[in-house]
This record gives sequence, structure tokens and C-alpha cells, in this order.
Amino acid sequence: MVEQLAQVHNSTAKEALERFCGYLPEKWTLQDICFLISEIFGPSIIKMIERKMNADVACHALQLCKQEAGQPFCHLYPLPKVSLTCKLEMRAMQKPKGRTIHYFFQHISKVILMTLPYEDFDGDKFSIFPTLRGYYWRGRDCDDADGVDPKDGIPYEQKFCTESKGVIILGDSASAHFHIPPEWVTASQMSRKAFSNLPEALPNELDWPQFSEATGFLNSTIGGWTESIYLQLLRRNRCNHRDYQNLSKNDFSFIFSIFSLARNQQFDKPAIVFFSMVGNDVCNGYPDTVKHMTQPEKMRSNVLQTLRHLDSHLPKGSHVILIGLVDGRFLWDNLHKRYHPLGQLNKDVTYEQFYSFLSCLRVSSSQLSDILKEIEKLEKFTNFDLFYMDYPIKEITEMLQKMGGEAWQLIEPVDGFHPSQIASALGARIVWNKILHKWPHVLGQENPFNNEIAMIFKHQGGH
Repeated sequence: MVEQLAQVHNSTAKEALERFCGYLPEKWTLQDICFLISEIFGPSIIKMIERKMNADVACHALQLCKQEAGQPFCHLYPLPKVSLTCKLEMRAMQKPKGRTIHYFFQHISKVILMTLPYEDFDGDKFSIFPTLRGYYWRGRDCDDADGVDPKDGIPYEQKFCTESKGVIILGDSASAHFHIPPEWVTASQMSRKAFSNLPEALPNELDWPQFSEATGFLNSTIGGWTESIYLQLLRRNRCNHRDYQNLSKNDFSFIFSIFSLARNQQFDKPAIVFFSMVGNDVCNGYPDTVKHMTQPEKMRSNVLQTLRHLDSHLPKGSHVILIGLVDGRFLWDNLHKRYHPLGQLNKDVTYEQFYSFLSCLRVSSSQLSDILKEIEKLEKFTNFDLFYMDYPIKEITEMLQKMGGEAWQLIEPVDGFHPSQIASALGARIVWNKILHKWPHVLGQENPFNNEIAMIFKHQGGH
């Protein structure tokens, strides 16, 4: 990025590095941290740029990247021809104090986390803050004690709230709506404004659940628009206000996030739960990727463990919908000839190269949808009925094409894998219509008191 910033602004590498740090927000001293890191690595990076060394070489020279024994040298850009003199210079540039640098990054991370608002969840306790698993992830709880009609003393919930249901999603990074803004890595689009949302994105683990397919409720600020199952359910029954929980995680521990479910079998309304692993087993980090993927029997065991836990916590009359995995060939078919954001300036990095680089780093995916289909057919539970649905990538693509779009727009441009904001919005529309057509009882009847609720409670303070 430093190299490309220098090219875009016709400046020196030193000026480009300073420009990049200047773009970062001052909140949590992110800008100061960048300048401090520049003091450590900047001189070596600048020298390597002047020597026409690319980012792959620089990363290995600074010992921030490593090549494990017996593994290939992974590189995104073509390897430059390096003379013996350059090799000696590169060795001289290396920073030997790796342990000190590692400690520095750990310390900075702790300092940032200590400055962030945090509130743990317990039972019906919901955070008053948006990030760190706050109300972007779970709706703020309401005070039901104040909901009494002064005319007759009858609680409004008793008068108006028929067939109320919440929305809960258990899934991976796609369900959490992982997104890296392309302007963060595109030199021609970088600016202070482009990085203004960084302080909000970091404590959310680069997830944007407030715009997601299942629980989105705010107008999108990352392109496209927001449509979600929650918003559709809210329009159908205004008693569903704020009743959403996004329990998805970016890593493989997402299956254990079920234990943070906040639902009381005795007092809470039923819930519609989505179990969605759009891309399970990506980035598993083993040399033999296939060997370490979740095997069918392990998959079956994990899903059944989760469903049994749900059965012991969900109120009677709930519903669980299993969503199938996406066929990874869709990514290759629609992106491999296009340029990645890092390669758009100089037309030097296609997604074909990008995927080859990820493959070298042991990134892959698996197909386990058949197990979900079997579970739906064979298993029965006390407190919820169970359904299976394929991830509707084909229908989403056809809908976008009818709107004049192209299939590549459905994929996040930076990581080349996750569903984009457009894909999430169209996916929500299609999933909602499928449920409405096949299993209408899951959604409940439209609340006849919606107008009265809107008149009395108005916007209810938003979310």
C-alpha cells in the first residue's frame, strides 16, 4: 500500500508511509501506533521499495512472514531477481528483536481493549454499547414493567402481542457479516474518511451484524442496502421489536457461542433460529487441509450437540432452520479473471493469483450440507420443529442479474470469499419468501395491532 500510495501521489516512499498513518483515526491512538510502528519498520520498508523489492520479499525480510520447513515460499507478486548484494542488504535490514516486537503488539492490543466499553451478558442482560457483542449483536432489552394501558390496567403485551418471535443466528464469519472495506487497501481510494469507521470495526472483529442478512437493522454504510429476516419479521409483527441475537463468530469456536444464548423457556417468546455455516473449515491452518477438515461424523456430532442444547433452552413453539454450505466453485467461476483491489492500480494481481496465494497458505473449504439434510429428516425435538434449506446462491445471482448486476458483485472484494452486502440483502429477501411459501407458520400471522403499537410507542427510541 505504501508503494502504491507513492505511485498515486507521485511522492517518496517516506512521504507515502506518513500519508498512510495520517489517514488513520486518532481514536485509541491508532494514528500514533501507526507512526510508532513506522519508526520500527519504516526505514527498512523504504529501502526495499527503493530497491524495487515487493511486499512478499519485504515481509520475509522483516521476519513478519515465515516459510515453514518443507513448505513452499508463498508469494502474491512475482518474485524479483535479487543479486547477492541485495540479499546481504536485506539481511542487514532484518530486525532481530522479534520477541520485543511481539511483546509490543501484544501490549498495544491490551491497551486498545482496555479503552473500549464492555458489558458481559448473563441471562436477559443486554449491552448498552453497540460493539464488543453489544446491541449491534443483540437487541437492547425493554422494560416490560412500564407497558400497561392506563385506561384499563391491562399490559400492552397482553393486548397487542400475539405470536411474537425473535430471530437468532448461529454461524460463522459470513453470518456475522465479515467485511473489510476495499478502500482500506486501494491506494487511489484511501483517505481519512475511508478509515473513519475503523474504530467501530475493530472491536466488532471486522464484522457488521447491524447490516447482516439475519439480524441487520441499520441502513448500510458499506455499500448496497440492508434487508434482513429481523426487519421483515418486525414489519409483520411490531411486537418483535429488538428481539434479535447474532451469535456468529469468525473462527471455529462458533459452535460454542450457543452457550451465550439468552432465552428463557418459561418467560420468553419462541424464536426462529438459523444454523448457518456458509463456509465452514476455511483457513484451518494445517499442511494437509483435507485431512483436518471436519469429517461427516464430527459434523453430525457437533450439530446434534447444538440442537440438543437449543432444545433445552428454547421456548416451546420455536423453529430451527439449517442452512447448507456454499459451493466454493462459485467464487472461482466469477472472480478468477478479475483484479483484486491490491492489483487494480498496476493490473498485477488477479483473483487467480490471490486464490493461489491463499491455497499456498493452506486455505480451503468443505461440503457438509448432506449431513444437515439427513439430520432434518431423521431427528425430532420437543421444543422446536426442524427444517433444511440450501444456501440460495443460484436464486440470489438470478435476482441480481435481473436487476442489472453481475455475479461478482455478490462476493466481498478484499477477501474474495464472504457474501457482500448486496448478497446479504438479496439473500434475506429470498430466504424470507421461501419460508413464507413453504413454512408460513414459522413466521406467524401478521399482527392486526401493528398500527396501534406504532401509534402508542412510535419509534421506541430506535435500537
